[in-house]
Amino acid sequence: MDTLSYKTLYVNKETAKKEWVEIDATGQSLGRLCSKVAKLLRGKYKPSFTPHVDCGDNVIIVNADKVVLTGKKWTDRIYLRYSGYPGGQKTSTPADLMAKGPDRLFRKVVKGMLPKNRLGAAILNNLYVYASETHPHQAQKPKKIDINTLK
Repeated sequence: MDTLSYKTLYVNKETAKKEWVEIDATGQSLGRLCSKVAKLLRGKYKPSFTPHVDCGDNVIIVNADKVVLTGKKWTDRIYLRYSGYPGGQKTSTPADLMAKGPDRLFRKVVKGMLPKNRLGAAILNNLYVYASETHPHQAQKPKKIDINTLK
């Protein structure tokens, strides 16, 4: 036998089947919701997953202001950032980020769950977060998904 009878099929940018998915964040735990969103953005729920290609879905999160954190995490959890200058370390809490806009908090959490390279930065651009039920992506006909059914 001089040839293989099977080949591994890789998805590329042109052949990736990207869909639009809408998720309702009402009453959902922030970390559990974002870990599933990160998997959707990456494309890990698809049988054609390719690690080095953006083959995930475009995710729309609605009602982001109704997300839940247990205990005192709204005020006690601290996110750090550093400007690179002496004395340039700044802190923020989830309540501070949510006050500036729910997209800031969700992007911060989901970004930590994606690859730390150019692909991860490109994948994060497929996330759209809105505080209310309405969003400007109705033309894409997003598919509503119950996030609790995903593993």
